[in-house]
Amino acid sequence: MLDYQSLFALAAVVREGSFDRAARVLNVTPSAISQRIRLLEERVGCALVVRGQPCAATEMGRRLCRHVDRVMLLEQELQEAVPVLAREGGARVSLPIAVNADSLATWFAPVIAVFAADAPVLLEVAVDDQDYTAEWLRGGKVLGAVTATSRPAAGCNSRPLGAMRYVAAASPAFVARHFSDGVGAGSLAKAPSLVFNNKDELQARWAQRLCHRHVELPRHTLPSPQAFVTAALAGMGWGLHPEMLVAPLLEDGSLVELVADTALDVPLHWHYARSASSLLEELTRRIVRAASGALRQA
Repeated sequence: MLDYQSLFALAAVVREGSFDRAARVLNVTPSAISQRIRLLEERVGCALVVRGQPCAATEMGRRLCRHVDRVMLLEQELQEAVPVLAREGGARVSLPIAVNADSLATWFAPVIAVFAADAPVLLEVAVDDQDYTAEWLRGGKVLGAVTATSRPAAGCNSRPLGAMRYVAAASPAFVARHFSDGVGAGSLAKAPSLVFNNKDELQARWAQRLCHRHVELPRHTLPSPQAFVTAALAGMGWGLHPEMLVAPLLEDGSLVELVADTALDVPLHWHYARSASSLLEELTRRIVRAASGALRQA
């Protein structure tokens, strides 16, 4: 039988990033947290937490944290069915998910805002590139993820959402300055581009499709979709922007496409832990329904 006090301590340390903050959340002493995790590590026979700033779970620790997340969701579901078991104060349960920044900045945030207002949950939203969010789910850090990967991890389901369309755009002044002789491998190798982070390959993918070869792009890093647009408007660089985010700016001429009819469509999928709870199933229904109206469907 698992010691759930120790499991809750482990989950709190991983979620809060330190033993001290976990102790405050659970209203115990840091030494009690340390003792519970030590006993749990002795029980499973391996390290569960990498001590650091912040603390992080090992692979086995992540698996146990995911189990705790599922147990808490199921317990919440049981309390709704049997109110006499409910804790005082109507406590909410944590629901960790991962999403790419462009979805969060456009169609995804309204979905989770309404869901969180209706459901007894506290959402923990992690942001990463759509090509990497599946790793959060595979590693046990989250219970659901918007990802570009179609094949789900073991123990998870996958639902297609549609495609997010991106357009390569910049300010008219930037285009006149850097692409007066056209957009090609030579001009792209000199004109500054905008990327979200070092994982962001959209700009390189678009350039390779246009030029039929790899182009080494000079780049500014801006980890925010809104800052991306602001920088483009100011003439800092060109980048791949979600069409739904910049459509008004393209229409009024504040931004212009580098090359017409070269939009890049990125298919998105929702992966979620199988048989986790009705709360996760309801979130899934809402995400799929919202995506059907916001994203491009096949």
